[in-house]
Amino acid sequence: MSIATRTGDDGTTALMYKRRVPKTHPRVEANGALDELNAALGVARATADDAWLRGELLAIQKQLVDVMGEMATAPADLERYARDGFTLVIPAMTARLDELVKHLEAQEISFKGWATPGATPLAAALDVARTGCRRAERRVCAVRDTGEPVNGEIVIYLNRLSDVLWLLARWVETQAGVDGQ
Repeated sequence: MSIATRTGDDGTTALMYKRRVPKTHPRVEANGALDELNAALGVARATADDAWLRGELLAIQKQLVDVMGEMATAPADLERYARDGFTLVIPAMTARLDELVKHLEAQEISFKGWATPGATPLAAALDVARTGCRRAERRVCAVRDTGEPVNGEIVIYLNRLSDVLWLLARWVETQAGVDGQ
């Protein structure tokens, strides 16, 4: 099967279970922002020399696939989605990020207020991912604001992930001995 299916040539795309929607549908917009976030995390991971950081970013990327899958499923199909063995976003996923926040805050990360992205290429890549995460969070909230049900844990997860990405960028700067101010 070719990647060029031509089914989207009419301006529509498929959610899970072949439900066709316009490419401008809020769920598609949210998933596009999540996909951009995952790609930005891939750039950061490819830039990272630290094995611990690469592992953390890869774990987050894998969780984002779960987030994208759930967001790409119409509310009417969520029960089937879970029954088919796909992972729904649950508080344990956010709890993992909370533990990462605690771990990073326990380190002596140097920051004072606002940071100016760009102190190192990796810190800048993490800040790009952070801003992409904030955009994805807004897009998910926009889906919810249309009246469509959205798993509230997704919003919490993305909010916490943006905190993690900010802390990781500052951690990278601290490890490099530079000030991101």
